[in-house]
Amino acid sequence: MRRPRLLFVATEDWFFASHFLPMARAARELDFDVAVIARERHHRRVLEAVGVRLIPLEAERRSLDPRVLFRQIVALRRLIEQERPDILHCIALKPIALAGLAGRLAGVERRVYALTGLGFLGASQGLVAAAARWAAIAWLRGVIDGPQVRFLFENPDDPVTLGLDPQDRAKVALVGGAGVDPLILMPEPMPPAPPFKVALVARLLWSKGVDLAVEAVRLARAEGARVELTLHGAPDPSNPKAVPEETLKQWAARPGIDWAGPTRDIEGVWRQHHLCILPSRGGEGLPRTILEAAACGRPILTTNVPGCRSFVRDGQDGMVVPPGDAAALARALIVFARAPALAERMGASARARLIDGHTERDVMNAVKALYRGLLSRPTTDIAA
Repeated sequence: MRRPRLLFVATEDWFFASHFLPMARAARELDFDVAVIARERHHRRVLEAVGVRLIPLEAERRSLDPRVLFRQIVALRRLIEQERPDILHCIALKPIALAGLAGRLAGVERRVYALTGLGFLGASQGLVAAAARWAAIAWLRGVIDGPQVRFLFENPDDPVTLGLDPQDRAKVALVGGAGVDPLILMPEPMPPAPPFKVALVARLLWSKGVDLAVEAVRLARAEGARVELTLHGAPDPSNPKAVPEETLKQWAARPGIDWAGPTRDIEGVWRQHHLCILPSRGGEGLPRTILEAAACGRPILTTNVPGCRSFVRDGQDGMVVPPGDAAALARALIVFARAPALAERMGASARARLIDGHTERDVMNAVKALYRGLLSRPTTDIAA
């Protein structure tokens, strides 16, 4: 008897490896044959180590040229027809838009659309953003929807933006972000203070509010707070909203600011820092960086945007301030710097919050239930 086949579609192999291996492992626990279509860089062995086949597909993430998009849809349809998956699991907005159509044309009825955040659609205001949201809703809920399509979200706000009811379990599934393993990321004692050390660990994009963190530290230091900020991450050349390297170097030349580049040593980062800062402008799903910090017993200073506010309880697991408000961030930093015990108490609360529904195992169990539910329903697609 043929094993059920699950085919993921993602942008990059590194993105899948860093965020979605728990979902792949969940499928392997169900004895699925698992593959992922993604742009190949340096993570084939990581994927193969957990039993996932990588099907490389070169695609420029930035291009919106209709001719390029058409070629991508044609290529995706060809690969999907070759794989004949029982379930097609598309990750992030652009792969959903393209692979969702390719999957429908290939006759795959069981499709999962995992919205890891709404990006521009969620972060921006004005007529252009409103028009983009309308077009996205029309495409997702009309052109590529279907009776066996399920939408997977990381926070309860995003389904509402797309006109879906987050309580509609027949159409919507919610998971606690990408999930982290609290037995691997463990809390350690806070470093000595002062100085009060803050870290931002993320892709260095304007949407992450990197500039706001830098300005908040400047303002806090001007008030006499001994605060230092370390930026961990690298610009993403394929993302038009990446902070330029020259700007990062200029910031790192300022007092109290260090740009340390990307890191895989998450435990090492939080061993040396007291607080996680992520002043997001919006468009998040549920940022993995705040889950990792919480697992390590560090509080989070973030903004009142979807994803961030659904995890961080203001005054319990950290502080939540209005988006785009460097002065409010600075005031919060001053409070933390003057009361180091506050960070320790909130960090313990953040870890408890993580363990209550946001672990890797929680995500795996939710995804397994989703897959089982889809396979329990008959289908007429060619992959049945």
